[in-house]
Amino acid sequence: MQDQYGRKIEYLRISVTDKCNFRCVYCMPEDGVEYIEHEEVMRFEEVLRVCRCAVQLGIHEIKITGGEPLVRHGVCDLIRQISAIDGIDSVTLTTNGYLLRQYLPQLKSAGVTGINVSLDTLDPQHFHQITRNDGLSEVLAGIKEAVSIGIPSVKINCVPMRGNQDDFVGVAMLAKDAPVHVRFIELMPIGMGQEFDRISQEQMIENLEARIGKLIPVQEHLGNGPAVYYKADGFLGRIGFISAISHEFCQDCNRIRMTVDGYLKLCLNYSSHINVRDYIRSGATDEELEHFLKAAIYGKPRHHGFLEKNNAEKESRKMVEIGG
Repeated sequence: MQDQYGRKIEYLRISVTDKCNFRCVYCMPEDGVEYIEHEEVMRFEEVLRVCRCAVQLGIHEIKITGGEPLVRHGVCDLIRQISAIDGIDSVTLTTNGYLLRQYLPQLKSAGVTGINVSLDTLDPQHFHQITRNDGLSEVLAGIKEAVSIGIPSVKINCVPMRGNQDDFVGVAMLAKDAPVHVRFIELMPIGMGQEFDRISQEQMIENLEARIGKLIPVQEHLGNGPAVYYKADGFLGRIGFISAISHEFCQDCNRIRMTVDGYLKLCLNYSSHINVRDYIRSGATDEELEHFLKAAIYGKPRHHGFLEKNNAEKESRKMVEIGG
């Protein structure tokens, strides 16, 4: 369906947990966050109802996120059931990769069409500083295994921060000898991300070209989102950039989100008062739920307003509470 500004909304990101086995510095504090009460978490049968109704409105791409989605019991079965819904074209997963290798057989069997792994450095010491975890070898092994068993799309998401350019080049080099796509995601001023300095797309390209050579734009369609991609000489994979601040793409935004406690987020930077969970539990029929979702999607904001100082609806929660 289209929202009030004529954008075609076809992509739903669903957070299935606010728990995570990492403590990334731009996402959550070292001692974690106060978790959502169990009874407030969306049940999988409720998530499936939302997916079935969303398909009727034109949603056909689903992304499962967290927290770390692989820490929630049964997530592979959820992916299997979503994949079986008529009209769903792809179900992808975003993960920190720590548990990926052990779940890959189940994920492939469930029909996952793509896996995005968050990874900001190949340096073990820096990895620990960023994630407060020593699991770099497990993450790299999971990426390698995902490629080898034939997961259709394997991508690496890297959030650049000032001061560690060598780390970004190392991550980019993962796309040289393997068909993985490395995307650099501009740090957004939300939650704990407000405490760090972002690096613009132009600065990243300059830094990368100084080390790996010329980056040439390509027009390939490599996913559901707003990434722009480049190729480098001799690289099997592509280098991508998702730059919500320096290259705002709100006019082409095709996505909505649902938090683990059932709030529909029409824009990442807007707090949400649309509680799908409570509406379902009030006894709504599928037809009523479909109308509820349709009315909400139509009201999607025009743009994110990250740099607006007087945005009364600005999101105040941390990314782990929203869903990555």
